Amino acid sequence: MEAERELSYFEAIFEAEQQEMDRDGRVILIGEDIYLYSGSGLLQVDAKRLRSTPISENSFCGVAVGAAMTGLRPIVDLTIASFAYLASDQIINQASKLHYMTGGRARIPVVFRASMWHNGSNAAQHSDRPYPMFMNAPGLKVVAPATAADMKGLLKSAIRDDDPVMVFEDNDLWFKRGRCPADPDFLVPIGVADIKRAGSDLTIVSVAGCLPHALGAADLLAAGGVAAEVIDVRTLVPLDRATILRSVAKTGRLVVVDYAHRTCGAAAEIAAIVAEEGFESLRRPIQRVTTPDVNIPFAPALEKPLYPSAARIAAAARRIL
Repeated sequence: MEAERELSYFEAIFEAEQQEMDRDGRVILIGEDIYLYSGSGLLQVDAKRLRSTPISENSFCGVAVGAAMTGLRPIVDLTIASFAYLASDQIINQASKLHYMTGGRARIPVVFRASMWHNGSNAAQHSDRPYPMFMNAPGLKVVAPATAADMKGLLKSAIRDDDPVMVFEDNDLWFKRGRCPADPDFLVPIGVADIKRAGSDLTIVSVAGCLPHALGAADLLAAGGVAAEVIDVRTLVPLDRATILRSVAKTGRLVVVDYAHRTCGAAAEIAAIVAEEGFESLRRPIQRVTTPDVNIPFAPALEKPLYPSAARIAAAARRIL
């Protein structure tokens, strides 16, 4: 088998699922209309391990939690991340709590895949980035990979994990390609951030699909002689505080980039951690580049300017240089 080749982010998702379903007969896939929408046709597995459900998110997520308790390892495809609101009772009130409430006797090895859509005129009910809500649920792990290799490695780690894991993916990354290990045992550890670009003048922390914009901003800043360090958090719970704090200790400046809404978002949590634990390192105020607290409009001309961009990130960085 070749050691590494190029895959799209989307292909990496299904290679991870295929490899894990080949490795472990307990892994099953559950989701609404998965034969129509999820790309499940890419999987070469027994049809009995694919459960195409009615449009009832709370119901089929509950089925997945029960299946996990009996020894299976379900992957739930929620299709669109905003649909996780409908399943929040099963995800938050059941999956995240049952290990604790059974005194550790029950394990809930279930993965909830949630695809986040933006810049596609999907309007307010289909365009949220709900990971901050799930960051606030003890017992859940939350990952948000931004490259094909990280998606493959983190999804495989999530499937093998004995705790419930939310995997948030950005659909605008689906067709971005990157080098990806072919090794069926390639894993990216949950809870470890990655420095995508080293620098000494400024730290840019990127959440989820903001990474291409963060790297673009680093290029813009480099043209002016500024060396920005770009950190991809990859995992939101548990968050790799140490990598972020070490970088800020080196650079003294921090910009956090997050597609989610500004209030109580991942960027707010990261900023609070640095303010509490790394304040003495900061030379200038922390900057957040986020989506404002508004419902996402349908009109493309109104929607696109709401989100972080390379230009907005670079402008925020220049304010603190």
